[in-house]
Amino acid sequence: MNILSHYPFFLLIFTRLSSFFLILPIYSYRNIPAFHKVGFAFVLSWVIYFTLPPAELEINGLFFGLLFKELCTGLLIGFMAYMVLAAIQAAGGFIDFQLGFGIANIIDPMTGAQSPLTGQFLYTFALLFMLSVNAHHMLLDGVYYSFQYIPPEQAALRIGDGSVMLFILKTFSSMFLIAFQMAIPVAGSLFIVDVALGIVARTVPQMNVFVIGMPLKIGVGFIILIVVMGAMFMLIQGIFETMTQTMKTLMEMLGGGGRAAS
Repeated sequence: MNILSHYPFFLLIFTRLSSFFLILPIYSYRNIPAFHKVGFAFVLSWVIYFTLPPAELEINGLFFGLLFKELCTGLLIGFMAYMVLAAIQAAGGFIDFQLGFGIANIIDPMTGAQSPLTGQFLYTFALLFMLSVNAHHMLLDGVYYSFQYIPPEQAALRIGDGSVMLFILKTFSSMFLIAFQMAIPVAGSLFIVDVALGIVARTVPQMNVFVIGMPLKIGVGFIILIVVMGAMFMLIQGIFETMTQTMKTLMEMLGGGGRAAS
């Protein structure tokens, strides 16, 4: 097989993978040199090229439309994976609001964006857990099988009936539900502490609850966080499964080969 004769087809594969790695968690971080990202996308595109039946394409107006379609496909699939993982940082934001850390955001050096303290703490553990269970291989598996659902030579994505946008909105709402489930043990316990401090302030007016309230809430929050850390890792494992299922369902819908999961 001569790759030079199918260069346009290879370029479509490379465009999808490059845009996919542009937004995908772990692979898109700033501490990974851009040269390595492009090289990894090129090598993986080379491997995928020899597993797909090549299509004869000409470089014309239709080809540039296919390039734009591949760019949008990679960005959309990567964005869905990133949005599901963002539930971890959202849960940290809920916890920080109750702890009083809401005004103390930090700059994430890997993404360059501001993130809550507890959210960044949980997100770092989630990334380490992802690497330990090889969940990042599932992301590569997902982008590989995207070519089975959405062939590069497919002229357009099937998003005309609105089901794709509805699925994205459902995934967005599910992300907040998962974040609430992760944060409710700590946030609920801190709410009880707030109620107890309010009762103390009414019954013992001489006590300055504003002085003892903040360190008490921080101490209780850290203790509850340590106690429920195991349950949080179980939820994080479920987030990885949800992420791969979300990517698969989206690819089926964009390729017209399936329907959204209920």
